[in-house]
Amino acid sequence: MPFLVLDIEMTGPEPGWNEIIQIGAEFFDDQWHSMGTYLQNVYPENEEAFTAKSEEVHGLSIDDLEDAPMMFDVIPEFEKWIKKLNSGKPNLSNVIICGQSVVYDINFLRFAYRNEKINWPFSNKQIDLHTVSYLFFKILEKNGQSVPRSLSLGSVSGYFGFEREDETHNALEDAQLTARCFKEFFKLIDKVKLV
Repeated sequence: MPFLVLDIEMTGPEPGWNEIIQIGAEFFDDQWHSMGTYLQNVYPENEEAFTAKSEEVHGLSIDDLEDAPMMFDVIPEFEKWIKKLNSGKPNLSNVIICGQSVVYDINFLRFAYRNEKINWPFSNKQIDLHTVSYLFFKILEKNGQSVPRSLSLGSVSGYFGFEREDETHNALEDAQLTARCFKEFFKLIDKVKLV
């Protein structure tokens, strides 16, 4: 099954009031070979929910989004991109959505689909880097290895020697950083032995 590593930037933490302003993703086949990347800014319908704090986090101002399409146009474009990379398969239920605390991103994306009255095409298959990190780090710690205390993307990626290029959160950069961590954890599977 292919992997869609997803990261979303929002105007704040509450679906329904806050909205998606950037979608970043990298698509992989079932062997973790990259098939392509996606980055799209999204103009929010609710400009009132756009806060200075969210701008500080993702580095996007409302002016930066002025020429961006709205969610209604972004969703079909996003699906078309996935279908093309997914060997042209129109059914997206075989795609595993992956990310750091990915349920948060999925909840926002699902809300956007509902709000735009578009059917959700994905299954419930997902892999969360936060959970995978927690489990692997427990195993590694029990085997005498030093692991980070935090499970943030910065800490997990730092453990593997990766870091963000900028202080702000770009959705594509975070999706790619998350994917690199997943690939490292998948490599660790071959080294873990139960006795």
